[in-house]
Amino acid sequence: MGTVPAYVLAAFAEIAGCFAFWAWLRLDKTPLWLGPGLASLALFAWTLTRVDADLAGRAYAAYGGIYIVASLVWMWGVEGSRPDRWDVAGAILCVCGAGVILFGPRGGE
Repeated sequence: MGTVPAYVLAAFAEIAGCFAFWAWLRLDKTPLWLGPGLASLALFAWTLTRVDADLAGRAYAAYGGIYIVASLVWMWGVEGSRPDRWDVAGAILCVCGAGVILFGPRGGE
């Protein structure tokens, strides 16, 4: 699995898992939401370890930009609230930062 697909899968797995807890605690859904939520969080953790990076901290830092974009997609697609221009501008900025962290040249470190 490539780096970007792994990040995208990890992001949606993390968001889905956390949303299960949100649904239970904030939307008064049944606690049965927690089983799939926990499974989704386990998938997130496993998938993030598949990223081709030498250091966990760098992998997690770069993941942050993808997570932000995925969160806005979730907000729009699942929760029905379209991101505004500030959401989009912030996401673009974060993805650029994640790209620098992930793909920046590493000479002599």
